[in-house]
Amino acid sequence: MSEVDDAMRGFADWFGRRPIGAWSAPGRVNLIGEHTDYNDGFVFPFAIDHRTAVALGDRDDRVIRVASSFAPEPVEIHLDELSPDALDGWSAYPLGVAWALGELGADLEHVRGVDLYIVSTVPIGAGLSSSAAIECSVALALDEHWGLGFDRPTLAKVGQLAENRVVGAPTGIMDQSASLLGEADAGVFLDCRSLDAEVIPLGFAADGLSLVVIDTKVEHAHASGGYAARRASCEAGARALGIDSLRDLHLDDLERAAALLDDETFRRVRHVVTEDQRVLDTVRTLREHGPGAIGPFLDASHVSMRDDFEISVPELDLAVATAQANGAIGARMTGGGFGGSAIALVIDALVPIVTREVLAAFAERGHREPAIFTARPSQGARRDA
Repeated sequence: MSEVDDAMRGFADWFGRRPIGAWSAPGRVNLIGEHTDYNDGFVFPFAIDHRTAVALGDRDDRVIRVASSFAPEPVEIHLDELSPDALDGWSAYPLGVAWALGELGADLEHVRGVDLYIVSTVPIGAGLSSSAAIECSVALALDEHWGLGFDRPTLAKVGQLAENRVVGAPTGIMDQSASLLGEADAGVFLDCRSLDAEVIPLGFAADGLSLVVIDTKVEHAHASGGYAARRASCEAGARALGIDSLRDLHLDDLERAAALLDDETFRRVRHVVTEDQRVLDTVRTLREHGPGAIGPFLDASHVSMRDDFEISVPELDLAVATAQANGAIGARMTGGGFGGSAIALVIDALVPIVTREVLAAFAERGHREPAIFTARPSQGARRDA
């Protein structure tokens, strides 16, 4: 509860009064299913035990003021002035949520402003969706405080809209869904076309397994060109094939796709199609044989992202290869790519060995020292105080 306590204290320090409540939402690890969400495909993330907390206090005007532990000054704006063009910097995430609530049907003409104070322990730029943790904690807080009555799938859409239109990152809905729908010791199997979600037990602890996160410290940003270029390539491939999205393509369609597309576009398409199948195979194998049997799908996912989608970097490849060489059941990069984190599913007794060897490998190559920790599948967004 440290994030919540810090948010409550920080609110009092900044605004000179006690907040009326605090909410929190987790970051996420995507176990498998990368760059499939905006292609209407399948993903299988889980919420982690690193969280963002927001403390909220009421105001008697229509101003939203937001401060945080990671910004030097608060930012404020009148509710009537909320628009994507009026928001930038870090505050675009929480204030973008307020704007997006109105875009998705909330009546904001008759609500009062609020003060918000945000604290986070989700690493920024690590591919663990620190942005969605902010969006979902704020969305849940404002929905409850303003009495909007949105359900969690709608709040996920709110977060995605804020990220797409205000922040300018062309992401899918996976991150917000994981942050809002996650449960302890479980993953969220999400169909990104229908938005049907199923919470599936992971059973890592019962099988003596840990999910090790290796934050390479190579920061990425979804709003930068690489992510947008991959999405554009997927959309171009779908148009050339005469389909609405790559979700409509199957493994046995790849031969036809290879004949119609240029090499680069085909490889982008092949990653998405095979990754969708890997998600389905992972969920099926988890149900039938348990988590110890899913390693080959994680390994194959990394190869596909490295070679076909070309979103890995040397540090991620080194983390994955070193974990695999030291007994990991499976390993892959996770998140949007171009930096961020790798994950490795590891027998508990081997976690210290994998950690030691990854640190040594990074030092030997002259890379920045990574942050290595285990991530526990945890509960999604909630009110804490």
